Amino acid sequence: MAKHDTPLLDQLESGPWPSFVSDLKQEAEKRAKNEAGHELQIPVDVVDDLLGILELSFKHGKTHWKHGGIVGVFGYGGGVIGRYCDQPELFPGVAHFHTMRIAQPGAKFYTSDYLRQLTDIWDRRGSGITNMHGSTGDIIFIGTTTPQLEEIYYEISHNMNQDLGGSGSNLRTPADCIGQARCEYACYDTQDLCYNLTMEYQDELHRPAFPYKFKFKFDGCPNGCVAAIARSDMSFIGTWKDDIRIDDEAVKAYVGGEFAPNGGAHADGDWGAFDIQKEIIALCPTGCMKYEDGKLEIDNRECTRCMHCINAMPRALRIGKETGCSILCGAKAPILDGAQMGSLVVPFVEVNADDDYQAIKDVIEPLWDWWMEEGKNRERLGETMKRLGFNALLEATGIAPVPQHVQEPRSNPYIFWKEEEVEGGWTRDIDEFRKDHQR
Repeated sequence: MAKHDTPLLDQLESGPWPSFVSDLKQEAEKRAKNEAGHELQIPVDVVDDLLGILELSFKHGKTHWKHGGIVGVFGYGGGVIGRYCDQPELFPGVAHFHTMRIAQPGAKFYTSDYLRQLTDIWDRRGSGITNMHGSTGDIIFIGTTTPQLEEIYYEISHNMNQDLGGSGSNLRTPADCIGQARCEYACYDTQDLCYNLTMEYQDELHRPAFPYKFKFKFDGCPNGCVAAIARSDMSFIGTWKDDIRIDDEAVKAYVGGEFAPNGGAHADGDWGAFDIQKEIIALCPTGCMKYEDGKLEIDNRECTRCMHCINAMPRALRIGKETGCSILCGAKAPILDGAQMGSLVVPFVEVNADDDYQAIKDVIEPLWDWWMEEGKNRERLGETMKRLGFNALLEATGIAPVPQHVQEPRSNPYIFWKEEEVEGGWTRDIDEFRKDHQR
């Protein structure tokens, strides 16, 4: 029987969709029975009290959680988000209710044994409530007590070779798409690069030293299955330098109706026969394609790698062979300023595991040095870039300006030069001006 009356929460179960309230009630009942026979290390009524305090928050129209200061595991500054209830006498089961972030495996590949080990630890030492996955990308363990933090970390690190994820003003847990493991479009091994940078920058991940949070995300191709260009301070988008490969016979098969375009989407609706002119050529954002006399041609110099034609006709069109990635910086959600997408910094770099991805690290590290020097407290990289200008970022990283850096033509007619960029410097010109003025 439920410990608390929850009439307001009960309303959330009345709609047509699954409710988290039902899940919590089920978990509370399971913990009360403890059918698995676990030696529970936190109060058995933790989930009951969670429902109770949430009901009280709904009733009062305000939260009853408070941040309790710094709490964590020894040697780490991130990975644990401290949380305390402001009504511990009424809800002792959630007097402490800390969240732990567990680093997700690359591309979220799991084995059933791995998941059982995680949930077994959390059933015994936590509330049993998880978030798979939080908006951070991590596995989220929701709700445990302070004495259990070190115990949980010991178990996952020693028994599972598993680490905590990032939290605070540090490098957050990097996230990647499924990449070359299962996707024919992947232009580089997203999982290997993600793992390499995760291991390389452990100190930045666990010991916050940045002005604010920093996220790496890895998309294997411009389709962007992890939306890296919109969600990360530095995104790595797979691309290619050479031409899209065309199979002329397969193009004819699509036009003739032998192959269903768009992965068979036409079969789901009465769209009529496939029209390559209407559905491919006319939808090319740069108009770089044409289909004449039964032959498809692409002006690859104008192609922006939007992937539409490749997605629609995957048997006929394939990514090029000279693959790598583009590096973009500065995406973020609206915090101090509005949301913004990443800005292109490096148009193309080879993703080379043989040299330990040094070309990529040579971009990351000077950028971090600049941001840590110039960034204000709680200012994301994108906000520092916007405040100081894109030129400042290029100078800090030593990256030469290229036409791809230009987002749109300038409307400001003035050109400003630095003193060292002008022969003889400005000092001589100012002195001569003053002399002429005195005369």
